[in-house]
Amino acid sequence: MALSLVPEHVAPLEKTHDRKSFDCGNEELNRYLREQARQDAAKRVAAPFIFTQPGRPAVLGFYTLSSSIIPVAELPPDLMKQLPRYGQLPVTLLGRLAVDRSVSGQGLGEFLLVDALRRSLEAAQQIAAMAVIVEAKDQRAEGFYRHFDFRPFQQTPLRLFLPMGQIAKLFA
Repeated sequence: MALSLVPEHVAPLEKTHDRKSFDCGNEELNRYLREQARQDAAKRVAAPFIFTQPGRPAVLGFYTLSSSIIPVAELPPDLMKQLPRYGQLPVTLLGRLAVDRSVSGQGLGEFLLVDALRRSLEAAQQIAAMAVIVEAKDQRAEGFYRHFDFRPFQQTPLRLFLPMGQIAKLFA
């Protein structure tokens, strides 16, 4: 299936979206989408966004966004020098990002990441967030995010961040 990657195909998760057939190869992420994502949205603990093709309710990819905080001490020293001396700073958490196996290798993961960064930047203009953070599931996921210039935290290398200023430059 050739994908049409346009922003209009990304939307908040709704009951009408078919989540049952989604399989990204990671059972934890599959289970989250099928069983937990709608509850998280209803309770406002995460905002799941899904990708579908026109006229087809099957979810082909998804990501979640939520507010979070990070301890300033976890940031690299060069960045800490540029920030206020607060103990914690607000960030946007890109909690999950997954693509169905049926469309793997077609650029959907990158497309969803860019969409998540754009939404995060837009939200940061209303509610402060100094970066987008991710928790890479493994080395492969870490490589994916590092390819897009995410930087590791000092104490937890699979936890990565991309400063909002850098995200703003991407969309300038």
